[in-house]
Amino acid sequence: MPRSRPARLAALYVVAGALLAGILAPPALGAGLLSNQVGDSVAAIEADLTAGKPPLTTTVTDRDGHPIAVLYDQYRLPVTADGISPAMKAAIIAIEDRRFYDEGAVDPKAILRAVVNNAAGGDVQGASTITQQYVKNFLIHVVHRGDPAAQQRDRENTLARKLREAKMAVRVDRTMTKDQILAGYLNVVQFSGPVYGVAAAAKAYFGTTADRLTVPQAALLAGMVNSPARFDPYAHPEAAKARRDVVLDAMAESGSLPATAARDAEAAPLGVLPGGPRAPAEGCLGATSEAGFFCAYAVDYLERHGVTAEQLATGGLTVRTTMDPRVAHVTKQAVEANVRKDAAGVANTMAIIRPGAQRHEVLAMVANRDHGLDVDAGQRSTDIVGDVSDPFGAGSVFKIFTAAAALESGEAGLRTPLPNPDSQCFTPPHADRRARCYPVGNLGRYPDPITLADALATSPNVAFVGLEHRVGVPAVLDMARRLGLRRTLEANAAGGAPITDPADPRAKDPRYNQSQADYFHDLLSFTLGTSPVSPLELANVPATLMSGGIWCPPDPVLSVTDRAGDPVVVKQDSCERVVPEELADTLRAGLSEDTVSGTSARAARSAGWDRPDFGKTGTTQDSRSVAFVGGVNDYAVSSMVFADGTAPETVCPGPPVHLGRCGHGAFGGTVAAPPYFHAMKRLLAGTPERPVPAPGTRYLDVH
Repeated sequence: MPRSRPARLAALYVVAGALLAGILAPPALGAGLLSNQVGDSVAAIEADLTAGKPPLTTTVTDRDGHPIAVLYDQYRLPVTADGISPAMKAAIIAIEDRRFYDEGAVDPKAILRAVVNNAAGGDVQGASTITQQYVKNFLIHVVHRGDPAAQQRDRENTLARKLREAKMAVRVDRTMTKDQILAGYLNVVQFSGPVYGVAAAAKAYFGTTADRLTVPQAALLAGMVNSPARFDPYAHPEAAKARRDVVLDAMAESGSLPATAARDAEAAPLGVLPGGPRAPAEGCLGATSEAGFFCAYAVDYLERHGVTAEQLATGGLTVRTTMDPRVAHVTKQAVEANVRKDAAGVANTMAIIRPGAQRHEVLAMVANRDHGLDVDAGQRSTDIVGDVSDPFGAGSVFKIFTAAAALESGEAGLRTPLPNPDSQCFTPPHADRRARCYPVGNLGRYPDPITLADALATSPNVAFVGLEHRVGVPAVLDMARRLGLRRTLEANAAGGAPITDPADPRAKDPRYNQSQADYFHDLLSFTLGTSPVSPLELANVPATLMSGGIWCPPDPVLSVTDRAGDPVVVKQDSCERVVPEELADTLRAGLSEDTVSGTSARAARSAGWDRPDFGKTGTTQDSRSVAFVGGVNDYAVSSMVFADGTAPETVCPGPPVHLGRCGHGAFGGTVAAPPYFHAMKRLLAGTPERPVPAPGTRYLDVH
């Protein structure tokens, strides 16, 4: 015979009472009674709960400690109980759990009533203490933040969920003080969108700190916790005010606020910041204009060296980069003065590295573009300074690698005369008799023969392709890799990762399915710089020469610390000697005439530049990319101007620099070199000159 409803309810009370006894019993007994109801995953979660480590923002700074970007999954700022205003504490307790400081982790009578009522089909009842709400919110916003299905289970009004929540609340109550629990709860709750925790909310809504929240401000925030979307003061100001006033009344009823003060607070406007909530832009796309590309490279560098994306988004790290704010500011101004920020289809990048035998610190990575999503404003969402981003290449800058390979092999010295007719057709390496030769011509009149030193300054094509033919393309490619083009040569001839997916039709094309190191293995065009290149890696080439032939990775990070201030280990690539110091010095000496009598001399004179330095210009076919690399004092530099739009054309010298059809296109000396001169003049003003090292005698002639 079926039992009556009162009998069923009585049975539910008995069961619920027994289970609650298990919760409230000593830990050993309680764990045994509840093992079947709450599962075995509780203990692991409790450790995080009591440690109070929700996701925090990561701050990226320049070398002086000034913030340049914020990375986060949830915008949350850590705060202790002492850092929360008394008004905020009183408001949340008044509206959520007035007996918080007097009760245990759970309210036995309330939870019994809620469990039985819900199980019997009545209206859903919460009956949660702040301690239980802390547990629930921690599960939803921390443990299961990336798992919507688990978050849904965390919200279900089921007996199993309530018992698990209650059990964890009891454990938390035994290991944390009431103030710690309250602070933990206020740190973890969501207010709206990406804003989590009372400190972030205070800043986002009122531009203040959690310890300075006033009574009306605290009441508004406390009211939002119940339903952030419903009581959003921007989307629903009337509902938000009504809810705020309910909190103020509750504060008066609980005795934490005089009735007259509550009425005064209810008369106050919402007082939120206009256009808010004002959470900082997340990620490097929100960085300052001088730091966006640098930030993107630093994040990529950290992820390639052992710091995970999860750590960066949630770990509350402080990443102190090598970025020099003065160098970044000056170089940013130089490239924007050279090519307008909104120039259609033309980018001007500049990368600056400080050389050294132990580290190559990146000081600046800028462009006339800003790092952002507004294409119409000239912004770029990819890292056009750090990535293999210039699709057209660096032109004759690559002749540096042929010269270095020739010096190393003994094929030529700086004083060696090189055959240099106006034009010549070269038989490709390993070609059979039926293969077509590779035609090369010089642009302008040059001596024939011409010494390697003069060729470096004036850049004839025929002399260098002939030298590359004798040295061997593989040796030149290897030298390019050693001196700095590591990721560049790993990319394919289109600038991306080699495509191996057979379903992709490009997988059958060597330009796409091979790395540049393989694709150019027998192509004499390599020395003419026709392949995609990273502007940053190009700057690392003179840095290697200035470091006495020691290559180090372009390093953007000085230190990383966790939320407690302890160091985070970042794996580092070892520096390596790639050429003898004497060879590096000889090559610098061979490149030291470029700004004096070579391809950038006119621009140097126009800029009033007379410091000893070394450099090399480059211009690609149709002038779709022009480049200058060089070094002076402690700065190794690359400046590149290239077509970066969807319809690339010739880069015209201007002013202003633009794409189009012009009588003659831009050259490395006329368009890419000027930003170098202008930036370095400002950065080095008042500093002593440093001579370029003399060439090594063993590399002057062929022996």
